[in-house]
Amino acid sequence: MSDRFALTGARIFDGDDWHEGAALVVRDGLVEAMLPQGALPGDIRAIDTGGMLVPGFVDIQVNGGGGVMLNDHPDVASIETICRAHAPFGTTALLPTLITDTPAITAAAIAAGEAAALQKVPGFLGLHLEGPHLSIARKGAHDPALIRPMTDADQAMLIAARDKLPVLLTTIAPESVDAARVRALAKAGIIVSLGHSDTGHATAKAFAEAGASVVTHLFNAMSQIGNREPGLAGAAVDIGTLSAGLIADGIHVHPATIRIALDAKQGPGRIVLVTDAMATIGTDMSSFTLNGRTIYRKDGSLRLADGTLAGADLDMISAIRFMHRTVGLELSEALRMASLYPAQAIGQSHRLGRFANGTAADIVALSDDLGIGSVWIGGDKVFEAVAPR
Repeated sequence: MSDRFALTGARIFDGDDWHEGAALVVRDGLVEAMLPQGALPGDIRAIDTGGMLVPGFVDIQVNGGGGVMLNDHPDVASIETICRAHAPFGTTALLPTLITDTPAITAAAIAAGEAAALQKVPGFLGLHLEGPHLSIARKGAHDPALIRPMTDADQAMLIAARDKLPVLLTTIAPESVDAARVRALAKAGIIVSLGHSDTGHATAKAFAEAGASVVTHLFNAMSQIGNREPGLAGAAVDIGTLSAGLIADGIHVHPATIRIALDAKQGPGRIVLVTDAMATIGTDMSSFTLNGRTIYRKDGSLRLADGTLAGADLDMISAIRFMHRTVGLELSEALRMASLYPAQAIGQSHRLGRFANGTAADIVALSDDLGIGSVWIGGDKVFEAVAPR
């Protein structure tokens, strides 16, 4: 466990406000206090970071990284690799995500997640099971042969898994799961997200009332907003209890559409940044496979041979830069979309996404031009940029 130290010389964003001339004090992996720099005890180790200090980023949809896909290798080593690959981009807590697969692979991923939780893998937050209970009509890159309705056994497996995981999120479509099952899952503490669905507004509202609280990658693989039917995309924006993930890479959703959604979003649910990242993050890979199909990396996107988008070639700091520089969002709000808001969406804002006494010392040091300087998870430095010679 880390010793007691203070980070100084930076503007500090605590998740709500900016602080000048303050120091962030860390003890035993937690934030202890934020003090004026002049009030620091003389015996405390001070580290001058310069730039900005912000809460670590929380990503609730990460399919892979470091050359690994969770689907291909559902084990603890892969979870460690994925978490390690995203840390240099400021992500300090993430949900490794399993894309629609066989019951055996799903069971293996859950077992790996349970083991990763026991081993306290740095950055591991829990699991996101994206499918297999989706709509074939909105399958995206998911293998239609593996999509199927939820059974009693599937429901029982998810509820049993939740008892051994810090967080369990599952993406389902109303076409494959009825509202009674959603109610049971939510009662068990599982975060239920609506996605890969052609459902309409009325059904989405009924599922939100049953306990669904998130929508997976807003505007992608879902029914769109129409003049007489708002679709799932419209429901995600209109229904205040729903949070919605957003892939902010300029490829999945147009900047103007993002601005419209941000202006229209009803609360308390928020739009949150997700990367939907694949194995390519942190590598120079030009292609990889998913469920036996090749996915090609080109011009900032990942696609199947037929052009279908297959996840994203995106890291979290790039998403923040896009929201700030291209969409025109204030930096503080772009940072909240990557930290506080996703933490709130999965019930973890008491310890993640902000700096306060007792929250996790998950910290990102940013330069003034939004470069990553250093990253701490639980008070331990896991990344430091190499200064150019």
